[in-house]
Amino acid sequence: MAHLARHRVIAGAVVVLTRGGLAVVALAITGAASVRMTAPTTVIEYPLPRPNAFPHDPAVGLDGAVWYTDQANSYIGRLDPVTGKVTDFATPTPKSGPHGMVVAPTGGVWYTANAAGRIGRLDPATGHIREIVLPAAARDPHTPLLVGAKLWFTVQQADLYGVVDTVTGRATIYHVPTPRGLPYGIVSAPDGTIWIALFGTNALGRIDSGTGALHEVRLPDAGARPRRLAVDTQGRVWYTDYTRGKLGMYDPASGKMTEYACPDGERAAPYGVAITPDGRIWYDESGSSRIVAFDPRTTRTQAYDLPTKGAVVRNMSLDTSRGRLWLALSGTGRLGRIDYAAEKLAAGSR
Repeated sequence: MAHLARHRVIAGAVVVLTRGGLAVVALAITGAASVRMTAPTTVIEYPLPRPNAFPHDPAVGLDGAVWYTDQANSYIGRLDPVTGKVTDFATPTPKSGPHGMVVAPTGGVWYTANAAGRIGRLDPATGHIREIVLPAAARDPHTPLLVGAKLWFTVQQADLYGVVDTVTGRATIYHVPTPRGLPYGIVSAPDGTIWIALFGTNALGRIDSGTGALHEVRLPDAGARPRRLAVDTQGRVWYTDYTRGKLGMYDPASGKMTEYACPDGERAAPYGVAITPDGRIWYDESGSSRIVAFDPRTTRTQAYDLPTKGAVVRNMSLDTSRGRLWLALSGTGRLGRIDYAAEKLAAGSR
């Protein structure tokens, strides 16, 4: 049974302290030939109260609250963006290393216990956490994906992926065909296809959700290492190529693959990625603490420095009802928010 460990209202500031106690910083757009100059966007940072907090994945709740995994301290956290209050819930298994996270349509908060070989579910109404023990081979569950009553997940170091029936708790695991494929990010497409990034090789994996079978799609460059994925409304799979500093796109309908250089080139180390309803691809340049917005219609790119240096955005989460993009700023003990809908208006017509 989980217990409530801490309530605290955040009142820290990075550059400017607002009346609400939140750190608000206007970002300057990086000057480069590939960058379209627009009005600066605003990132709101929320410092987390726990010492050495290490937020890994964020996920937005039904009420607009932001849940996150504190991997280093084995807590699940909840941030109220209105008040700035943070609530911590200790995971039942000590040193479980909660990693990936997703919120169900019914409000349940699911996470992967990366260091404990478990899947956990937190009930927001009670704070109670129940855990599902995975088969021993699935020792390091990584990123979760909820599709109906099934929770799919990757198991990076064990070279597995799997699915849990959230009703019965029964887990089934599958082996990745390529040794050291290192399955990482996982997403679903509009047609129900499930895609995973094989970070240990130059391939994407397409999973048949009915049979669990995986088909590998090779990327043209042998040095490509896709890490995180996002799928647009056309079913095209966008991936961050962490080692080569590229944003890539694979169109399953045509088989076409296209790559776009990151503003910071090979040093960019692009990581977390998300697609906003206006079609822009947002991703993190972890090598330079920047967030990039790429418009595939115009191929124009906007790059913004994060206010607190050293932040690595391993994952992002969209709150489409409020026009917000949430970032886990790993390495700085903070969460970040971009109001992408407001930023679009400030940027003017495209």
